[in-house]
Amino acid sequence: MTSPPVRVTCAVIIREGKVFAARRGRHSSQPLQWEFPGGKLEPGESEEACLHRELAEELNLKVSIVSRLPEFTHSYPESTIVLIPFLCRLRQCNLRAREHHETAWFTAPELFSLDWSRADIQVMEFVVKELL
Repeated sequence: MTSPPVRVTCAVIIREGKVFAARRGRHSSQPLQWEFPGGKLEPGESEEACLHRELAEELNLKVSIVSRLPEFTHSYPESTIVLIPFLCRLRQCNLRAREHHETAWFTAPELFSLDWSRADIQVMEFVVKELL
């Protein structure tokens, strides 16, 4: 019996032509791979509330959601992830990476050189093609 897909929100934050990304911690699943920050939906939680909670908990960021982007699904051997990206504008940045190894801003060409979490690759490609 397969488990239902895990629904995960993520923030696509673009500023001055650069995209914000976070590198997963050494002890996380997919260690040291890059991702768009966010996290798993909790039962009864809206996608938007999940995104705001995860960004505050993990990075101490506050954003305004501009729009919901298309969902992307990726199957790992152990689970399937439905990634729900939101285009966001940074409202408050007192950045403190609690779970990530590092964070940075990247240009479109730089994004392609990163070692991305497999679920985030489709989002990155969409961002470069449609938003930059």
